[in-house]
Order: sequence, then structure tokens, then C-alpha cells
Amino acid sequence: MDVMEGARKAEESGRHIIHMEVGQPGTGAPKGAARALSKALETDALGYTVALGLPALRRRIARMYGDWYNVDLNPDRVIITPGSSGGFLLAFTALFDSGDRVGVGAPGYPSYRQTIRALGLVPVNLPTAPENRLQPVPADLAGLDLAGLMVASPANPTGTMLDRAAMSALIDATHGMGASFISDEIYHGIEYEAKAVTALELTDEVYVINSFSKYFSMTGWRVGWMVVPEDQVRVVERIAQNMFICASHASQFVALAAMDCDDELQDNLAVYAANRALMLEGLPRAGFTNIAPPDGAFYVYADVSDLTKDSRAFAAEILDKAGVAVTPGLDFDPVRGATTLRFSYARATADIKEGLKRLAKFMAERKSD
Repeated sequence: MDVMEGARKAEESGRHIIHMEVGQPGTGAPKGAARALSKALETDALGYTVALGLPALRRRIARMYGDWYNVDLNPDRVIITPGSSGGFLLAFTALFDSGDRVGVGAPGYPSYRQTIRALGLVPVNLPTAPENRLQPVPADLAGLDLAGLMVASPANPTGTMLDRAAMSALIDATHGMGASFISDEIYHGIEYEAKAVTALELTDEVYVINSFSKYFSMTGWRVGWMVVPEDQVRVVERIAQNMFICASHASQFVALAAMDCDDELQDNLAVYAANRALMLEGLPRAGFTNIAPPDGAFYVYADVSDLTKDSRAFAAEILDKAGVAVTPGLDFDPVRGATTLRFSYARATADIKEGLKRLAKFMAERKSD
């Protein structure tokens, strides 16, 4: 947020900033979905829905699991949420009691830790290793007293994924401890060389959280979903009713229509794939050489320990001198984040090309100083 505010101020002063800090698509909701909502507004009051969400949307999501993963999913297990953030709140509240310890891989999405802490739980950082592509492995859980484990694949900030064997091993290790397994799958659909594995391919005894924000390009609409075991549906329904009443009816309507806008969504994916190729070539050429090539999402996470010991100051320098906004790693990894940066390539390809050009010029000038 600080980086975004710095970029905003720079733009306000008249500078042109390339945004590689923003973790959201540069595109809006699919046009076909927006047109469908426009028609609905003429005839539908769009009041409250039931707490679990529109039945038609829940059925459509269940059908998607069959299409994407060959998983036969009971739509009764699908719960519509106010974004994935609403799913995290529901999952942590339903599964854990005050004081419970929940494992979170580091680097990882910072809101996991903050939401866990806000609910009176204890986040336990699991420092992940480069040789494991910065994903947790069963050995990371050894000796820990955990009530649950939170994983993400593809992950933010790294874009790396767990394959079927790695996901299965983590689920087995977590359940072997008597702990709950939560899988954040918000970046599914944005993959490049292999399809992401959903935890639901392996077991029904997990909580899976997803959203329309990333692949479906609907960040501001704040609508997502979660899939829970059948015996947990009623528990989550009661909590959702009290916390949110329901997700936005209009957003649910758009989400339902967006699921049939395949051509536009695949066009977006093609842009991310082109941008990824540019980043994997351009970042090392500029001098950011220690990166883990992302399997999915739209981020590159770089170890910049050879360049700085203060990623916050380094990001500020890049913004000031190059006009490129990037994210320091401190939020993602409180221990090692002072020597990492996250680069997002979710924007237009022209912006990515210009950003890489500016980064190369900045690094060359910095090296010559």
C-alpha cells in the first residue's frame, strides 16, 4: 500500500509510472458479464441472496471443477464469499479456536498472517527453501504444534506451484498431525506450462478458497467462493449469515456470466504468458538474476541480496529514479524480505516492455556510479 501511495503521488506530480507493484489484472470484468448485469438492473432489485450464495452460481462453479479438474463436486459444498478475504475469515473462524497455531509459508500473502492474528490465533511462519521453489514441504512441519496449515498454489509472491505429489504429501502430513488443511487457489486458471492441482483432486477433507478476482479479472467486485467438507457447510453458513449476510448480489450475477466468457479470459491469459516471457528474459538482463521462474499467477519474486539489504529503500529508489513501482518483500517474509522484491506483470504488454527498459537503464546507471 505504501508503494502504491508513493506511485500515486508521483503520478499526481505529472510523472508517468510503470506499475509492477499491483497484484491485480489490468483488465476489468469480462465485457459480456458487464452487459448481462446492465440488463439485469432493469428488471431485478438485486436484494439479499441466501448466505450460501446464488444456487445457479454454486452449480456453475461445481461444474467448472468437473471441466477443469475432472472432480465431481456436490454444489451444496460451494459457498459464495465476499472475495477470497471473506473465505479466509470464514475458514479461520470455523476451523480454529483462540490461541490455535496456524502454519503459513514464508514468503506468503501477508493478509494470511494479519487475519489469523486479528482473530486471536497465532500465525507460525514456515521459512521455505529455494530448492523447494519457496513452497512448504512436510519437513517444515516437523516438531510444530499446529492446528492448521495454509498453502497457496500458485503462490503470491512467487508464482510457484505444488504438483500433485507435493500437494498430496503436505495434505497427508497436515492430517497426520490432526491439523486442518486450507488451500488458497485464487490464481488457478493463470498457469503456463502445467495445470494447477486443486486439493479437491486428492481429498474432500480440506477447505479450498478461490475468487473471481484474478483469472476472471473481477478484483473490485469482491466475490469469491470456498469449498468445504459436507459436514462443515452448516457451520460456515451460520457464520457467513452473521458476518456478511451474503456476498454482493450484483457481483454474484456478474461472476455467473463471467464464467462463460472463455474467449476474453483466454485472451487475458495470453497477455500474461507474453509478459512472463518478457520478464524472464528482461529481468536477468537488467541485473535481477536470482529468480524462481513462476509456474502461474503474474509475479516474479527476486532475491536481491547481492544488490541491497534494504528492499524498502531499494524499491523507493527504483520508483524515484526509474519511475517503476515494485514491491519490497518485507510484507511477504518478515525475516528475509529485506533482500527480496516482487515484480508484477499483470498490466499491458507495452507497460511491461517499457518497465523492463527503465529497469535496465536504472541498473546500468547504478552500477556505473
